[in-house]
Amino acid sequence: MKHTQQPKYIQLKREILAWLQTGRLQPNDQMPSEHEIAGRFGISRQTVRHTLGELVQEGRLYRIQGKGTFVSPAKSGGSQGGQTIAMLTTYISDYIFPHIVRGAELSLRQKGYSLLLSSTDNDKEKELVHLQTILDQPPRGLIIEPTKSALGNPNLPYFLALRAQGIPFVMINERYPEMNCPCVKVDDASGGFKATEHLIQLGHKRIAGFFKTDDLQGVNRLKGFLLALEQYHVALRPEFVVSYSTEEKNTKPFAAALDMLKRKDRPTAFVCYNDELAVKLLDAIRLVGLTVPRQLSITGFDDSSLATASEIKLTTLTHPKADLGAKATEMLLDMIAGRPDGQPQDFVYAPELVIRESTCAWP
Repeated sequence: MKHTQQPKYIQLKREILAWLQTGRLQPNDQMPSEHEIAGRFGISRQTVRHTLGELVQEGRLYRIQGKGTFVSPAKSGGSQGGQTIAMLTTYISDYIFPHIVRGAELSLRQKGYSLLLSSTDNDKEKELVHLQTILDQPPRGLIIEPTKSALGNPNLPYFLALRAQGIPFVMINERYPEMNCPCVKVDDASGGFKATEHLIQLGHKRIAGFFKTDDLQGVNRLKGFLLALEQYHVALRPEFVVSYSTEEKNTKPFAAALDMLKRKDRPTAFVCYNDELAVKLLDAIRLVGLTVPRQLSITGFDDSSLATASEIKLTTLTHPKADLGAKATEMLLDMIAGRPDGQPQDFVYAPELVIRESTCAWP
């Protein structure tokens, strides 16, 4: 079992709930004996008895004297989820996410639905916990942004359980590769290409790229960056390509930028994963005494409020934000209504380059 930092009975309880929610144990199936569970997980029978007792009290299991413990029948009642749509994003209050949420909420309110909002903080363990809750109290449908989509999907059984329970879902910004569900997203590879192409056309040859690669958005933006260098025959400098994780976003790119800018053959331009990072790297550029854009050009991505909030207005790529949330809602409600032409197809926005003050021609 995982979650070793928690009491053993809580670890066991979560494990058993996972069996129920993912369909490994069906209603009225008999549970393994206390002895079998204790042996399987290396815990005492007393701990097992305490855990099973809690699940019986909660109505998840029931006991038959002399026969054992069994899985309770599925709850019956009115229409699944009422008029509630769940939305699970990596963040709620940071960066562009409030705009996405507002777009979804406005669209849902117009159709008489309410929004149940939660976030994973870009933590796969938290994603698991929220999926368990959603399966426990199913909504009519789910809009979800995958957590660290480039690092696999350890919570696949829970997504399969959603499908088994007939809960439709749409993914936003990206999709776990193995999932066959509609997705509303931006063409990130195209955006990475356009930003890099813009700098090349301005005469830049030493271009550094900074990309968060634990999500597929960053992977695809990096892919576009590399493709532009290749197509325009600009030499790739491995030391000018920085990949980083969510946990490193406040440290690794900044340190790498400082190191690069102290070189004699320093980059003349930066392509950044998003506007948030570009604003941080503006501080690194100032720290070494360089000016933007005369001595170094820099691009962001997402055309967020940060792009125009700083002293230097950022050249960036558009992101639909509220429109993306509204489109995902529209697709999900079509699925709930059972549209005659089957499951909706992906909807991909083409990002547009917004040229501002942070880029200029290189001599």
